[in-house]
Amino acid sequence: MLIGPGGVGKGTLARRLVEADDELWLSRSWTTREQRPGERGDEYHFVDRARFEDAINEGRFLEWAEFHGNLYGTPMPDGPAHADVLLEIEVQGAEQVRARRPDAVVFLILPPSMERLEARLRLRGDDDEHVADRLSSAPAELEKGHQLASHVIVNDDLERASAQILSILEELRQLRRNPSSKD
Repeated sequence: MLIGPGGVGKGTLARRLVEADDELWLSRSWTTREQRPGERGDEYHFVDRARFEDAINEGRFLEWAEFHGNLYGTPMPDGPAHADVLLEIEVQGAEQVRARRPDAVVFLILPPSMERLEARLRLRGDDDEHVADRLSSAPAELEKGHQLASHVIVNDDLERASAQILSILEELRQLRRNPSSKD
């Protein structure tokens, strides 16, 4: 799981990781929020609240949460059998996934600074109110994220952050393939 405050670069990292690693499958989350200017439309399944609530009632989500007035959720993964599932989710969702899957690996993605986080939020087209909401919730998200995290990655350079995550994933896969090498 990639977790962290909005604007930290989880989506960009997720796309880079999937492009670089054939053994990763990105689960695309659902949301009731509006598509932002500049989004391609494949970042989420954009749905209305009624459709999302129907999916909740049908038990179709691995996790879901309401965040800043919008619903976000991860459908039950149905990726290829050989692939590791990559989730790009909010901290609240990571808590739910961890409760179901204690062995899940959590990467907390940090911004290089709060100033850079604010700049990234503004660059993606968020309005002043949304930027203020995101910045005010970031400290609590980061505190909870540190409690959940298996690994902490500062996203100050996309190539370095991607390489660091891919290296950790390869180490974990080696341990999974060869459990006796843990020593």
